Amino acid sequence: MTVRKAWIVATAAVGAGLSFVMVLVVGVYLVAGNLANGVGQGSVGLAKGAVPAAYRTLVQKWGNLCSALNPALLAAQLYQESGFNPDARSPAAAQGIAQFIPGTWATHGIDGDGDGDRDVWDPNDAIPSAAKYDCSLAKYVKDAPGDPTANMLAAYNAGPYAVIKYGGVPPYRETRNYVKTITTLEDSFAAPVGRVRPSEQAAGAIYYAQKKLGTLYLWGGNGTPEQGGRFDCSGLTKAAYESVGITLPRVANDQYNAGPHPERDELLPGDLVFFSDDLTNSRAIRHVGIYVGGGYMINAPRTGAVIRFDPIDTPDYFGATRVTEDGAKALPTSV
Repeated sequence: MTVRKAWIVATAAVGAGLSFVMVLVVGVYLVAGNLANGVGQGSVGLAKGAVPAAYRTLVQKWGNLCSALNPALLAAQLYQESGFNPDARSPAAAQGIAQFIPGTWATHGIDGDGDGDRDVWDPNDAIPSAAKYDCSLAKYVKDAPGDPTANMLAAYNAGPYAVIKYGGVPPYRETRNYVKTITTLEDSFAAPVGRVRPSEQAAGAIYYAQKKLGTLYLWGGNGTPEQGGRFDCSGLTKAAYESVGITLPRVANDQYNAGPHPERDELLPGDLVFFSDDLTNSRAIRHVGIYVGGGYMINAPRTGAVIRFDPIDTPDYFGATRVTEDGAKALPTSV
């Protein structure tokens, strides 16, 4: 939502662009049908920049500690628990990047970096401890029917005895929601393999955003009548997807985790495109737009400018997200 370098598209180009966008909007549905049988579901690799660089090696290493875990799943847990904040504290006395409560830390905390100290506030200890705890739970419930990863996550939330008692994920709403949330968030941290499934809601989001072309930018703008229908960057993307029934977080760096991440040459209209001064850390993202094709996005750029078409291929281009309804629902309310 802060000021970023932008290039003004000539008036004639904008006029032509409107027709171009309408063709692309129709094309979204055609592409969705054509690619439906060739979709990759992700891998144990981490998406570029999804995990802050300071923790990426730890997550990649310890995320492969057992077969029920993978780096993207471990990253999803850390994001859900603390937003990768090593100083996070909760009202329930949970502490650090992995949000261990003191009793659990006393039993399962390990000296991950071998410095002779088990420190819940040190990610070099807390991240390995989180992986070890996950894998200990997976081992404990290994004979329960069902998916080992789902059972591991259920044991994390409800305790291993509940998983054993019910022969898999127990019928608790909170536990089932937790399992679904983490496995859905996993997609937003995994490096995709093959093409990412197209979004059917993308056309509607573009249609909403293009109607706002020419509207004056407003820092913190959500498009309310009191604000004269004006937006900032993430306010526009939030409103565009809200118009098709998908609720995104308000801040750009949280919107990044609302789905999987297509490569630059696989972008489709409706993808959110992100920009940052730190290309190694998704938490440092500061700007977002809606891709429309041809290397352009609909963009609410900065104070004094209007919503317009801008190119995405700039030095601060970070990456993209293909928004999904489940992905948006899985995001924590605050991180």
